[in-house]
Amino acid sequence: MDLASISLLVGGEGWGLLQSLPPYDAAGELRLQARLRDAGFDPALVSAALTQSRLRAKGAGKFGDFAAEMLFTPDGLEQATRLEVAAHHAARYLEAGVATVFDLGCGIGADAMAFAGLDLAVRAVELDDVTAVVAGVNLRHWPDASVTPGRLEDVLLPVGDAAEHTGVWLDPARRTPGHADATGRTRRVFSLDRMQPTWQEVQALATRVRATGVKLSPAMPHSAVPPGTEAQWTSWAGEVVECAVWWGPLARVRGRTALVLRPGRPPVQLGEADAVGAPAPLTDPAGLGPWLYEPDRAVTRAGLTGALAHRVDGRELDGDVGFVTGSAAVDVPWAQRYAVLDALPWNVKAVRARLRDHGVERLTAKTRGVPLDADGVRRQLRLPEGGRGTEGTLVVTRLTGTPYAVLVRPA
Repeated sequence: MDLASISLLVGGEGWGLLQSLPPYDAAGELRLQARLRDAGFDPALVSAALTQSRLRAKGAGKFGDFAAEMLFTPDGLEQATRLEVAAHHAARYLEAGVATVFDLGCGIGADAMAFAGLDLAVRAVELDDVTAVVAGVNLRHWPDASVTPGRLEDVLLPVGDAAEHTGVWLDPARRTPGHADATGRTRRVFSLDRMQPTWQEVQALATRVRATGVKLSPAMPHSAVPPGTEAQWTSWAGEVVECAVWWGPLARVRGRTALVLRPGRPPVQLGEADAVGAPAPLTDPAGLGPWLYEPDRAVTRAGLTGALAHRVDGRELDGDVGFVTGSAAVDVPWAQRYAVLDALPWNVKAVRARLRDHGVERLTAKTRGVPLDADGVRRQLRLPEGGRGTEGTLVVTRLTGTPYAVLVRPA
């Protein structure tokens, strides 16, 4: 999307056309495009409207019914905070007594919408002109929310007493500018110092405004978490979507925390205190119990698997693989429990023979802490094509430092 395309859409004719389109149907897109052109609509406008229709359909997964009234860019939609997660961000600022949030690098305005929805004043800034226009459209319902195109460095933040009820939120750009792929997206970057603003610049800003929060990649290294902050890894429906770092009054708990969000279930929050007193990892493979537990990935990413070991009175298989074994069946809302059927050191021929003994011909593979991936495991085991036998789950991981294959059944 370019500025000319967005400008066509925000005009009266363009917005009316966009709102009149039927639900997006990929199979019928070309026919609809031809019909609209035959009706006299500008081809550039038709193309822009159909692109937005396609993005709105995809955006419904993150924004629900709100997507039907929003504008998107491909990169902006991919990087945008999911509505349910943004609501948790906004709640922190409200609880901390913040009245005005400076959203620096607001993207398409996902978090800004959540801030404004809690009656916080929003001063959003976005470097990219196209994305700034999109954010302005998405924030149009809130009179105390504004979007300004510009650079973070040029923003004048309140100081002294005026900053007491001010907060800053940053979602640094983690894509390289330049050539986009066929979907309109640019290449993702993972280094803290290659995002814009850089990690050093974010930390410097946090020294100026105490109530500062930043959204980062789930790959955030534990060693990079600044002292005195809260680093929270958040998952949605089992997928880790971010690590957010919080300074000052926004930090509810110092150190590493995990937030587990699942549709239709209450949120679960865990911190380092929940892992205190957890038993040490196994030292003998013979200690593998009848039950295997896999915590939500946010818990694993936050390094809090010990909280699960403590909860089920079990032990981790190894220091950082994220699986816990136990002798009792305990229901944990933020962990998957498996019944252990068999276990042996990882050896392709031996594991293949053992699977044959169990009649397993269809396999779900999970790997953790070993130089293998699930597809590689299935290829090496060469199970029968189109097998109709028993379906099994094979966990290939480290057990007391040794690669092991553990055959399990979800409980």
